[in-house]
Amino acid sequence: MSKKLHLISLGCNKNLVDSEVMLGKLYSYKLTNNQEEADVTIVNTCGFIEAAKEESINTILEASANRKVDSLLVVSGCLSERYKDELIKSLPEVDIFTGVGDYDKIDQLIANRETSFTPEVYLANENSKRVITGSKYHAYIKLSEGCNQNCSFCAIPSFKGRLNSRAIESVVQEVISLIEQGFKDFSFISQDTSSYGRDFGNKDALIDLIKQVELIPGIKSARVLYLYPSTTTFELIDAIADSNIFKSYFDMPIQHISNNMLKVMKRGANKARTTELLEYMKSKPNSFIRTAIIAGHPGESEDDFIEVANFIKEFSFDRVTVFEYSNEETTYAYNLEQIDKETIASRAEYLGQIAKELMVKSNQKLIGKDLELIIDGESEEHELILTSRPTLWAPEIDGEIYINDTNDMPTNHGEYYLAKVTDIVDTTPIATTQKKL
Repeated sequence: MSKKLHLISLGCNKNLVDSEVMLGKLYSYKLTNNQEEADVTIVNTCGFIEAAKEESINTILEASANRKVDSLLVVSGCLSERYKDELIKSLPEVDIFTGVGDYDKIDQLIANRETSFTPEVYLANENSKRVITGSKYHAYIKLSEGCNQNCSFCAIPSFKGRLNSRAIESVVQEVISLIEQGFKDFSFISQDTSSYGRDFGNKDALIDLIKQVELIPGIKSARVLYLYPSTTTFELIDAIADSNIFKSYFDMPIQHISNNMLKVMKRGANKARTTELLEYMKSKPNSFIRTAIIAGHPGESEDDFIEVANFIKEFSFDRVTVFEYSNEETTYAYNLEQIDKETIASRAEYLGQIAKELMVKSNQKLIGKDLELIIDGESEEHELILTSRPTLWAPEIDGEIYINDTNDMPTNHGEYYLAKVTDIVDTTPIATTQKKL
């Protein structure tokens, strides 16, 4: 009888790719959603900010409480890498610890009941046998690990290291392999995707990759996530916007807009350059622009806060993610004079309300328009309502569109359709399918 495996993947989609690599190495195990019957439980942790660290610790403790007798509890990932000494001492209930370098050796570590922290950061490649989760048609493709930026608030380079990019050929081969398995929609990700390839001397590597991916038979749609203002070029924006495969999806976390804060944050691009890039993205037909803002970073005056609030409102982003500043050791901002938590929370709440209003405004613009979308399945709202996602939107983070009328045509999950948006309910667009694509 096969042993059973329960895996909990926390944090970002880059972490999810590593979790999928572990599932590929543990193919002999039967996956289970019920942890109480699992022989092995893996918690792949996130250690980016305080809220993520708390979630990871709470999840580990909960997993320990729910495990069955004689089962193994494995903790991997960023939190484990960043705080390995402290966690090993404080969590004796964990059987195996590993960080960010041994995902492809997880089967050996479990077989030997061995804790290991390989110094090198693991980067999935075309030979990594992943088990894609959450979708039968969409997959994330990780382009690189690490980061060469020196943002004042970010601890990631301290435990993920400097930029390490995959070869273009490696990425192309992985996409081809996944297409052969039935996948046709892809999101290309890394910590700083617009810097892809700069570590091997090609500042236009992402443009070159886009052109090669476009030539792959069977791929139907794709998007690039996580552009960085100082490494995003007008040529890159053109390459994305002019592509027949890559959608005009521009995900550029600007974090702030006042020159004072951009300098304190060590962002590498001032307000004028950042605004110029954003306006150029907006000028592209059918563009969709997502950003992220940090509220309450040290040095943020009331004027700085008002400036960024007014900017995101006036620019009218399609989506804005708001983070409360998290004071992380090993970062430049850690020793700066801090803003009190009440002010940070208040500013984040205000920006969050603007973000919600912008999302509604963006979705309302869709009424009456025909969209290319992919049907995901039945809605939790009602068995006669289908959920779908426009190919322009990224999975999980940008929302969904409800299909309440299929015009009596048969619909298949994971297939592409043309649909007309007819209304908005709360914040969710409602659409009617027109034809299969």
